[in-house]
Amino acid sequence: MTPALYRVDRVRREMQDTCTLDLSPANGGPGPAFLPGQFNMLYVFGVGEVPISISGDPTRPESMAHTVRGVGSVTEAIARLKKGEALGVRGPFGQGWPVEKAAGKDVLIIAGGIGLAPLRPVIYSVLASPERFGRLIVLYGARSPAEVLYARELARWRRRGAQVSATVDRSDDGWEGEVGVVTKLIPAASFDPENTAAFICGPEIMMRFTLKELEQAGVADSSIYVSMERNMKCAVGFCGHCQFGPTFLCKDGPVFPYDQVKSLLLTREV
Repeated sequence: MTPALYRVDRVRREMQDTCTLDLSPANGGPGPAFLPGQFNMLYVFGVGEVPISISGDPTRPESMAHTVRGVGSVTEAIARLKKGEALGVRGPFGQGWPVEKAAGKDVLIIAGGIGLAPLRPVIYSVLASPERFGRLIVLYGARSPAEVLYARELARWRRRGAQVSATVDRSDDGWEGEVGVVTKLIPAASFDPENTAAFICGPEIMMRFTLKELEQAGVADSSIYVSMERNMKCAVGFCGHCQFGPTFLCKDGPVFPYDQVKSLLLTREV
């Protein structure tokens, strides 16, 4: 429960209200290893702490990255931090994406908004060992071109062999991609539904419709994984804020096989 002191090594502005911070232990030692999909509790002294997914490269854990959107007092304070300043870190916590179970399969990444951040480590992992996986397909939806997360990286992933498609709810004159919800990208994506591992993160309404589309496409429920990041507070299952049916998202998740949480996820207001 006691946060370790970390230093901000770099701040990258992703969009107007969102930035990525590279952090390393203030004592100069190596950072802890982490799994794609795990999260840390970030603590701003005198303000509070929040759970933030680790969005960096798991093959390079020496500088731990977190992508933060300023939407409340704590996240806004984090987004104001500058290089050299300090904050507290607890973690890593939670169950991550089962990348090993995707070996030999097509890897389908479907993300909405800032939901691409928890999936970014999966993409790094697959691109680092492409011979171990089938095709890498990244389908991403944002509200507008100005709110596309990791826009330059989407282009780099495409150059490295990934099938990358992006869509926005509202277009502008400079946008050359698709317009509409992310589910419209699924029929045109090239993957083998009987040999695919699908990883999904985004707003729950987006995930519900995406799951229906994948079921119709023939992807088995047991091959679909979702990240249920909401209402986490203590990260160790004590406070009960993240209880989701019989599970606690912070320690039993936030990543779950879809067949394990299907009945809960498709029930409104759970």
